Amino acid sequence: MARQANSIFLEEWLRNNSGVSANITSRQSSASSSSSARAIIQAWTDLRDSLQNHRFQPHHLPSLKVLLNSQTSLHVADPQAKLLLSIISSRNLDLPSESYPLLLRLLYIWVRKSFKPSPALIDLAVEVLTNVFDAEFSVKKSPFFYAEGLLLLGAFSFAPYVPEKSKMACLQLLCGLLEGEYRLVSSFEGILPDMLAGIGYALSSTVDVHFVRILNSLFEIWGKEDGPHATVCYGLMILHLIEWVISGFIKSNYTQKIEVISQEILEKPKENYVPFALLMGAAGALRASAKSATSGMGQGILSRLRISAENLIESVAQDLISKAGGVSTSDDNIASSLLLQCISLALARSGSLSSNRPLFLCLASALLKEIFPLQNLYMRVHKYLHSNSSELKRNEVREHLDSVLFKEAGVIAGVFCNQYALVDEESKCIVEDVIWDYCQDIYLGHRRVALLLRGRDDELLGVLEKIAESAFLMVVLFTLSVTKHRLNSKFPHETQIETSVRILVSFSCVEYFRRMRLSEYMDTIRGVVVSVQENESACVSFVESMPSYADLTNWQDFSVLQKMEYIWYKDEVQTARILFYLRVIPTCIERVTAPIFRRVLAPTMFLYMGHPNKKVARASHSMFVGFISSGKDSDQDERVSLKEQLVFYYMERSLAEYPGTTPFKGMASGVVALVRHLPAGSPAIFYCINSLVVKADRLCGEVFAYKADIWKNWQGESEPCKEIIELLLRLISLVLSNLMKLLAQLIMNLPKDGQNLVLNELFSLVAESDDVTRKPNLVSWLQSLSYLCSQDTSRVANSTEVGGDRNSVSAQATNSSDLHARL
Repeated sequence: MARQANSIFLEEWLRNNSGVSANITSRQSSASSSSSARAIIQAWTDLRDSLQNHRFQPHHLPSLKVLLNSQTSLHVADPQAKLLLSIISSRNLDLPSESYPLLLRLLYIWVRKSFKPSPALIDLAVEVLTNVFDAEFSVKKSPFFYAEGLLLLGAFSFAPYVPEKSKMACLQLLCGLLEGEYRLVSSFEGILPDMLAGIGYALSSTVDVHFVRILNSLFEIWGKEDGPHATVCYGLMILHLIEWVISGFIKSNYTQKIEVISQEILEKPKENYVPFALLMGAAGALRASAKSATSGMGQGILSRLRISAENLIESVAQDLISKAGGVSTSDDNIASSLLLQCISLALARSGSLSSNRPLFLCLASALLKEIFPLQNLYMRVHKYLHSNSSELKRNEVREHLDSVLFKEAGVIAGVFCNQYALVDEESKCIVEDVIWDYCQDIYLGHRRVALLLRGRDDELLGVLEKIAESAFLMVVLFTLSVTKHRLNSKFPHETQIETSVRILVSFSCVEYFRRMRLSEYMDTIRGVVVSVQENESACVSFVESMPSYADLTNWQDFSVLQKMEYIWYKDEVQTARILFYLRVIPTCIERVTAPIFRRVLAPTMFLYMGHPNKKVARASHSMFVGFISSGKDSDQDERVSLKEQLVFYYMERSLAEYPGTTPFKGMASGVVALVRHLPAGSPAIFYCINSLVVKADRLCGEVFAYKADIWKNWQGESEPCKEIIELLLRLISLVLSNLMKLLAQLIMNLPKDGQNLVLNELFSLVAESDDVTRKPNLVSWLQSLSYLCSQDTSRVANSTEVGGDRNSVSAQATNSSDLHARL
């Protein structure tokens, strides 16, 4: 039989494959590194002295431990094995209880590593082992003595060089220990890998006797009141144990034993067999059959094994779904939770499996309730916070993050998506609805927890967000599968539209957890946005799913308000969601009617223009640009009227926070858009230009007071006054009559150096212009302005020829009332 994963010791292989640290051994060795060759030689010398002197002294126990510290590299030869047998069987030595497990472990190393030991020594070892358990075990029994005994007995029964009679004696003794002393395992469950490895060796023995009896012990022990507790890690050990055993049978062509497993365990299990153990055993059988599909064994036997295993797993899943009444995300039943976790890991590790409704629904429940149990965690964290016991909760959450179940979340999510592609339509719809609701729930839950934990327990919040980030990836993978399935001609257009809107709303809820650019995420958004763009009702539905202005600025959760004052722009989870809307809605802005924009979008857009995060503020300006640039409304007059009304508040809102919160590029894009797309001569355009000139005039006055030489370094400066002046210069070719007067007044108020610099910029712009209609007027105006700036007389008095006095310019700026009063 092949040694799996190059491991000589089955118990270590089981530990490694189940997520249990390989450093945790049943003997609890205190040393962390191998012993030196000198120490090993000295240890054997000390043990020989103990036998010769007929005294086992206190320092001999550390000698045994020195040898075991080098288990991986240690080789126990026949003479050394004979020494150990002599010590353990000597009537002249009073061995302490702790020495028996150590001596048995060294003999186990001998059995597993010896190529062809002496037959006489084998017979002696079996005889000594039988006498030890008959005479000493009842007096000096312990969990470690028990586990090492099972491991050694199993190894003897499995070794090819051990006579059949000796194997039968070992199996008889092993069965008696399994059936009579199993309670020892529950007192220290760290020895379970050793016990299971002993069972695995015994099952793989070439002797058929006691085979069913050993199987009974394996699958019954978990249901006994004083037996070991069922856990996910032990379930994985059962899975890989059965895989190891059946793989050996397939390689050795032990067809009879495979048929026994198919019939006795998979097809007709006894009532006292525990479902959790049966489930993982079936998964192990599937894994072994998949790996050995090309073996020389008859395909009929392997086919029966696989079908029986699949049927058993489906039966467990069906029973679980029947009891839960469908997909469960809140059931606290411990047994159900264990089975859900085991089903998900079984499917992840056993390879491809025929898709069916029970398995698919179980995977959905496992992902939402067991692997990404965010709803439950949020509720419990909230409860712990109010009882001031968050330390305990932090440890629980971190343990989940480190669990084998969470580490395999990606594989499980992949199996889940593969199952989705093949299950019936009803099951698809059920799970889709559950996933969309889950996204909404974790948005609300994480929003509350984040507000309460940030600054108070950032470590706990960080761990929760790592779980949520993985949940986001699962949602993206699932959603991609949904779009591939539903967004095609096989489904009615209404179904495609509804699915697209629900996907966008769900993505908005989990946007906060997106930490990287995913091609699957972008592909899904592109696909669903195309569907929404084509339908006005879909676009309106998506827009109206956005939280209202009142919800954004007022927190309704009294438990949060008791702890802190709610400040909307500090709500990062909510901000991420709104940012998603601000980015997606412009792609379908043509379908947003003026009344919907007025009622739903405008208040939120203007609110987030004042967000301290520049990225968010720029997105709000982009929304404004998108609406101002659109123009396919059925009621065009109403849309134009709304655009003009929005401009007044837009300029107030933007300039009030500039410089500061308002990003200049965002504001500049908004100004250019409204100048380009509003009707010529619109009062809104005049108000916009007027407001910019007044703001530039005020900013220039402020900067000159403390930075008089700004004009000498104009090209390298990024002063706000410079930015607005440059914006006005760019607009000169779009707006003539109003801007020429106001810009002339502004330039006349600049210092001489500033005038010369701005005039040079204007000359360049006019010279490069190819607008034959407006260029003559610009040239005439620029010549007049240049002449006035060159005079020594008062610039303010003379400037009335081209632009009027400064106060008259400022007076034209009207004070706009609040947006809601205007609309």
